[in-house]
Amino acid sequence: MFLPMTPEEMRVQGIDRCDVILVSGDAYIDAPHIGVAVVGRVLQAAGFTVGIVAQPRSDTAEDILRLGEPRLFWGVSAGSVDSMVANYTALMKKRRSDDYTPGGENTRRPDRACIVYANLIRRFGVDKRPIVLGGIEASLRRIAHYDYWDDAVRRSLLFDAKADILVYGMGEGTVLGLARRLREGAPVDDLAGTCVIAREAHAEYITLPAYEDVRHDATAFTEMFRLFYDNLDPRSAKGLQQRHGDRWLRHHPPAAYESQDELDRVYALPFERDAHPRYRREGALRALDTIRFSLQTHRGCYGECNFCAIAVHEGRTVRWRSEESVLREAGRFAAHPAFRGVIPDVGGPTANMYGYECAKKLRSGACRDQRCMFPTLCVSMPVDHSRYTRLLGRIRALPEVRHVFVASGIRHDLVMSDTHCGEEFLRALVEHHVSGQLRLAPEHADDGILALMGKGSFDDVLDFRKRFFTLTRAAGKKQQLSYYFIAAYPGCGEEEMRHLRKRIAEEARIDAEHVQVFTPTPSTWASVMYHTGRNPFTGETLFVERGLKGKRAQKESVLGTSPGKTTGARGHGSR
Repeated sequence: MFLPMTPEEMRVQGIDRCDVILVSGDAYIDAPHIGVAVVGRVLQAAGFTVGIVAQPRSDTAEDILRLGEPRLFWGVSAGSVDSMVANYTALMKKRRSDDYTPGGENTRRPDRACIVYANLIRRFGVDKRPIVLGGIEASLRRIAHYDYWDDAVRRSLLFDAKADILVYGMGEGTVLGLARRLREGAPVDDLAGTCVIAREAHAEYITLPAYEDVRHDATAFTEMFRLFYDNLDPRSAKGLQQRHGDRWLRHHPPAAYESQDELDRVYALPFERDAHPRYRREGALRALDTIRFSLQTHRGCYGECNFCAIAVHEGRTVRWRSEESVLREAGRFAAHPAFRGVIPDVGGPTANMYGYECAKKLRSGACRDQRCMFPTLCVSMPVDHSRYTRLLGRIRALPEVRHVFVASGIRHDLVMSDTHCGEEFLRALVEHHVSGQLRLAPEHADDGILALMGKGSFDDVLDFRKRFFTLTRAAGKKQQLSYYFIAAYPGCGEEEMRHLRKRIAEEARIDAEHVQVFTPTPSTWASVMYHTGRNPFTGETLFVERGLKGKRAQKESVLGTSPGKTTGARGHGSR
């Protein structure tokens, strides 16, 4: 049974008033890959009544108040993607499609959805229950941040949305704690994993440079982000605070990471693995094709690519489910009428990080003076693909399963560094788990740009490619590798693009089919580089391509559809 979306469904489920109403920029898909669905099911399992308002219209009270008003709080999320990323390309074109909207047409998710929905609640609501922001848009915009679409530093989303609380990270446990406190009438302004607005500074919290300072001072902005990034790990982080005018953003330390038992319980909840029935006449939800029968094995990523926000949102420590939990979930697929024996993905942010972590990090938190995988793999990281290989084999052996694929992408350098089980894993991958094409994300081939990205040498890709095709031929398979590259990354100009084209053509002998223009998303080191025009680790000035024509030319030059000219000489366009 779905969480209710209409008054009629509330009556059928015996609900006179919802304790919590969750508002989302996505259509309602009840699956464990969807944050709003996870939060709703966790609350429901704890005895709270929960309703869903999905993609409400912003010009009327009819949608937002369809279920009435909640007893405890409104939970507001832009959905599975930051709304500005969902609505616009890096070249500032409006996206026509949206995989999380029925029919696939991008017509229902407003720009800056969290702000729009919070305004909608305040405009039409009467009971004035707390407004709680969550999801990736809120998580990545929780402190002052550079916004690419405004080309300016914006305030914390908590201030712009005029909300009461912001929950960051993988927040279902935090939201459950918040709901219990509100039900009991207990204070909620000191909850780990949240941000609130305060009138006074906290005596023991680290003070970030003020919003008014970071708006126009690149050095202050970089220092702000450095302090923020150094305090992400629940085992070592301090509380943070940042002045916005005459008030303070109070950023409480992160909530503790989920234990394996807690993760197992989340994925055992009774998800329908379907879109709500109301959408059947409105068209298909393309996201459902990908996630319905995919298995999420873990959370977090220790890769820490500078352009990626996973470390800020999910964390730099990998937490994984038990094998039995994953197998039970796969076994339940057989009872679903739409299941045809194919599991399209078994993985997480990076599929082959399942089942191992640094013991030191698990005890005392992530290192502040070094990374796990850059510039080289840390000797303390016990890379071991044996658990993941065994898990894939056990899923493959289930009688109701015909095919099991790995589609979420792997780190090829981890495979090559695993001298004990890497070969066994790659052989199993090639023989059983590639659906015609395996995705790799080298991102670039120039060593200087790769260093700015926080990624290893392109030589690792070449080594992996050689081994992959050796095993593919031995298995009698016709399989391909698919490569993803980024154009117009900070520091990248004509010279670096020529080097990229030369290496992939002459050394890898591949065509670059998947090239995306870099998008400076909030709360990443790469966005700091783009905004400030500097390397934040060395202070070196960087060339930054800011013109849309130049960005397009970089992309087209790799695809072979233009002469490859970029605008401006080296050093121009930087701040």
